[in-house]
Amino acid sequence: MPAESPAVLVIRDDPEASIADAAQRFSNWGRWGADDDRGTLNFLTPQKRIEGAALVRRGVSFSLAQRFDAAGPQRGWRRRTNPVHTMLDTGVDAERGSQGFPHGIGGADDVIFMPLQCSTQWDGLGHIFDHGLAWNGRRAGDVVTSEGDQLTGIERVADLIAGRGVLLDVGRAFGVDGELPDGFAITPEHLDETAARAGVEIGRGDIVLVRTGQLTRTRRDGWGEYAGGPAPGLSFTCAGWLHDREVAAIATDTWGFEVRPNEFENAFQPLHQVAIPHIGLTIGEMWDLDQLAADCAADAVYEFFLVAAPLPITGAVGSPINPIALK
Repeated sequence: MPAESPAVLVIRDDPEASIADAAQRFSNWGRWGADDDRGTLNFLTPQKRIEGAALVRRGVSFSLAQRFDAAGPQRGWRRRTNPVHTMLDTGVDAERGSQGFPHGIGGADDVIFMPLQCSTQWDGLGHIFDHGLAWNGRRAGDVVTSEGDQLTGIERVADLIAGRGVLLDVGRAFGVDGELPDGFAITPEHLDETAARAGVEIGRGDIVLVRTGQLTRTRRDGWGEYAGGPAPGLSFTCAGWLHDREVAAIATDTWGFEVRPNEFENAFQPLHQVAIPHIGLTIGEMWDLDQLAADCAADAVYEFFLVAAPLPITGAVGSPINPIALK
């Protein structure tokens, strides 16, 4: 267990000072060299993948992705839309013989248009900047141009994200009927207590999944403001926890990973502002953790092999994924 960090500074009417303090204290700039394009994914070593693979005992698997369809959850904020799926060739075309293939063969083909972060996804290192600076202290304009992320594009880590996954079901540990209310700030103490109850330790190279239960409620009650509205999530005070535990990546079942409304007056996603450009942390959002959580509760095993590769889209600052947990 790493030594506890000094308390994270939270001045509610001065987010600028709090963010600057956390950015300075928890920075990993230069840790893996000036040209690094992986950030905390450097902690995901071959040995960590071997350890993760050894956790497969029953051979059961769980998809942790929401569906990619027109039903939700996006509402059009900053041009984020739901996927638009269109058929290019159909069974009707095959029946009518209009496809032009010989000897009776026919087929179907389709296309999809969607923002890369419209459903279950990773935030890459080029997704968030702090005062015009990207991961490792580079100028944001030198990293992401009109041609995409030139230095930390998501394709650079397409082969990395597989290893020991750990579920922290904070919703079951501290919620009502497995769900945290919107605006519930998950602190380091909540994370540590949930890990202790599950009998797991969090450390270097782990991929941590935090279930709040908000997606469970959304499925029951409708999308509402799931995409961008109030939500349970990680407190800004978790910045030191994320840095000191040396986790490789972290994901939640919410749209924005951190608690919303955020904990400062007039602030937008302050934990992102520290975690991505300063810690170098890859963040997952809108993961579906419910089936996995039910299985973990049933067999009291909260660690598993997790494979969550992004699509190798050249220059992308994020990627849709279909994460698979194997136990």
